[in-house]
Amino acid sequence: MAPPPPTSLPLTERLQRLATTLQFGWFIGHATLLFAVFRYGMSYITFNYYSRWAQISYRLAFLSAVATYGIVVYKAYRSRFKAGTKPQAVAFQLLADENVQYLLISLVWLYSRQTPLALLPFTVYSVFHVATYTRTNLIPTISPPKATAGATPTSPGTPKSQSALANSIGKFVKDYYDASMMLVAGLEILLWIRLLMSAITFSRGSWVLLGVYTVFLRARFTQSHFVQNAFQQGAAHIDQQVQNPNIPPAVRSGWESVKGVSKTAVDATNPGKYMGGQPGGAAKKAQ
Repeated sequence: MAPPPPTSLPLTERLQRLATTLQFGWFIGHATLLFAVFRYGMSYITFNYYSRWAQISYRLAFLSAVATYGIVVYKAYRSRFKAGTKPQAVAFQLLADENVQYLLISLVWLYSRQTPLALLPFTVYSVFHVATYTRTNLIPTISPPKATAGATPTSPGTPKSQSALANSIGKFVKDYYDASMMLVAGLEILLWIRLLMSAITFSRGSWVLLGVYTVFLRARFTQSHFVQNAFQQGAAHIDQQVQNPNIPPAVRSGWESVKGVSKTAVDATNPGKYMGGQPGGAAKKAQ
């Protein structure tokens, strides 16, 4: 993340410089997403989720997601691919990037029917991105950190004290990041189950949406240890439940069959088999 403008500039000029960066557009996108989700949530809890404002808020949330991930992908790849680069190498590198994956799936949600649960993983990410940008860029621009006692103009390496708000935000991000990423992983798995239920009831377009989202979740499983842990914890919980003597043997047998089929599918779709054995976990984390 780019540093804030120099503290020697007037406040107005610092804000102008900050507002002209792509990173600020990224921040505005995440902030808009949070606002849109809040507005949609108000409509949802009052059972007005198909009202005009609810539909606008829902689409605006995913439009904001497309914008934020589009900015990240643009910044990451605008100068990386030179003329003469093999198209296959470009395609593999793009598809292995989590930010590209989230950009593509946000486009899918933008043009698909409303699925409220799909908003929640993006919301969690946006909370942390807005918090981090506020701590590292917005607060230092508005209220530059003060030099600690004993600092001199000839000692530029002397640390500066951050504001209490910036310190509180930093502590929040540090304390809750891992738990929140596990929450995102759990929500993404629940979303797959939700889509499966829709497909079973033959909702319009549900099988296509389930197939697309399954590809996305498979990529997440390859690259995210949080998703892997969420699947392992869920499977362990079900294993424990089916061992109950009151559970019919047919249910236990069915669960073992599901695990076997799932393992076969995971092994068959391992990207390492098709990319020269390279692991898929080298992608950047979603931003």
